[in-house]
Amino acid sequence: MNKVRMGMVGGGEGAFIGAVHRHALALDGQIELVCGAFSRDNQNNQRTGDSLGLADNRIYPSWNALLKGEQGLPENERMQALIIVTPNHLHVPISIAAIDAGFHVFCEKPAAISLDEAKTLKTKLKETAALYGLAHTYLGYPMVWQAQHMVTSGLLGNIRKVYVEYPQGWLSANEESHNKQASWRTDPAQSGGSGAMGDIGTHAFGLVEFILQQQVTSLCADLQTHVEGRRLDDDGAALIRTDGGASGVLIASQVCAGEENALKIRVYGDKGAIEWQQMEPNSIIHRPLGEPYRVFRAGMGQPGLCAEASARCRTPAGHPEGYLEAMANLYSYFAKAINSASTSDGTISELGKAPGVPGIDSGLRGMAFIDAMLVSSDSETKWHAVANTK
Repeated sequence: MNKVRMGMVGGGEGAFIGAVHRHALALDGQIELVCGAFSRDNQNNQRTGDSLGLADNRIYPSWNALLKGEQGLPENERMQALIIVTPNHLHVPISIAAIDAGFHVFCEKPAAISLDEAKTLKTKLKETAALYGLAHTYLGYPMVWQAQHMVTSGLLGNIRKVYVEYPQGWLSANEESHNKQASWRTDPAQSGGSGAMGDIGTHAFGLVEFILQQQVTSLCADLQTHVEGRRLDDDGAALIRTDGGASGVLIASQVCAGEENALKIRVYGDKGAIEWQQMEPNSIIHRPLGEPYRVFRAGMGQPGLCAEASARCRTPAGHPEGYLEAMANLYSYFAKAINSASTSDGTISELGKAPGVPGIDSGLRGMAFIDAMLVSSDSETKWHAVANTK
């Protein structure tokens, strides 16, 4: 397997998520970062590229220059895929430009700032052989795949109830006045129509649909903005219903003072329940009806794990893996798909899809969720449909 050459737009010095992507892509030795346009600040851009050991001629002043410069290089030198870790409003414009230039795309979520914009990207992908991956990082955890297996195998029986919560506390005060990350995430022009729901609510929503393998069809939402002067929601909740007959509650908030990153999901069927939480990601609690509960643990060779979960474990039991490894799993599967595409006739069997990696369909679902949340919260009508994006 050849190393896949990738470039990055965004993620300069001081940007948390850019460093996460770089650590993750390097973990399995399948990918090398060969170029970047990391910041509009020329000094930040240069320092970031220098710290990564990039040649000066591969540190570009803008994403447009990066695409043009890489196109002009010999095929065996130019990047094969572009990583996009910019504010949300640039995700689709850069994705489409990269695809038009002949590159695959791996993008931070959300895919777009509106459902219509996401649909435009899907239309573009239909016209090309480009692969598209979306960084729903939590879907890279081995035990999230195990949870999906336990649900879809019938172990829990008929699914009745799901509770998912994602409380953070980092925006409990007016951080946007002095924090660059908070500033763009609370700016409608850069972040889109929703704050907390767009930033972390989409993770909670995606986790529900992935584990249940059901679609949320309708919801009843309440969005709030607690910090004075803030322009987007920083807190919200919704009652949800799925096409499989389950009901549930989704909560996402960035003003839960003292909370760190407490994503958690509980699924209840008529034969039992499971519970998984991101801050203790190597365990799933299984509560069979009428029996003592048991715990499934991540790790190579661990008993009871499905094949998809085992394939995403790198270390033996008792050696914790976490957030970076989850992201690295997405990159590993994306790199394999790129190598596979480059050694075939170049056609992708399913719309830009890299097996094992969330793609444009996940992006569409996230935008449909945000749209429904915004409409429902502003309406006196109790229930609103979540658009069918199939």
